[in-house]
Amino acid sequence: MTDTLLLVDIQNDFLPGGALAVAAGDTVVPIANRLMPLFPRVVASQDWHPADHLSFAEQHAGFEPFQVTEVDDLEQILWPPHCVQNSAGAGFASALEVAHIDHVVRKGENRRIDSYSAFYDNDHRQDTGLTGLLHRLGTSRLFVMGLAADVCVKFTVMDALAEGFAVTLIVDGTRGVNMHEGDTKAAIHAMRAAGAECVASGALAAHG
Repeated sequence: MTDTLLLVDIQNDFLPGGALAVAAGDTVVPIANRLMPLFPRVVASQDWHPADHLSFAEQHAGFEPFQVTEVDDLEQILWPPHCVQNSAGAGFASALEVAHIDHVVRKGENRRIDSYSAFYDNDHRQDTGLTGLLHRLGTSRLFVMGLAADVCVKFTVMDALAEGFAVTLIVDGTRGVNMHEGDTKAAIHAMRAAGAECVASGALAAHG
């Protein structure tokens, strides 16, 4: 099996102090740095929104971040503006050793629909090209980590499984938003139930 490490949205806006900070999100960076050299291929996804993206609460009069509305008949959680194209917040974490990243896939560029998964937008109207890239790389097994466990990581893992990849979630390499208590735990349970293997990064020390 050919293995690929997928880093999901390890970007400044999701780290402590960022526009949509994930608690302890910065702790995944050294884990990513330690693991990247162990894999023959490393792919990273990057949230990449236009400034007027309709997932941003400020685009909806009378709404606050984390409230829910509908956009084009799809339920949409409204977020603070984050990962705006070409902004510092959209950049990869400054401590992330990006020289090890072989390919970058951007998502969330269509202002009318959010894209939690690194594979598809939230209505599966358009793919990001990740499936085709992984096939070209000869990937059969995907190791996934990044931010956030209960949003983009979960949706990415579910789509990867649906696309036929064997998926291993690096549990200590992800942290959650936890809009509701227990969201991260529930997300990990759902990924495991769907067929993902769950491991700690230390178990991969001898990988490759």
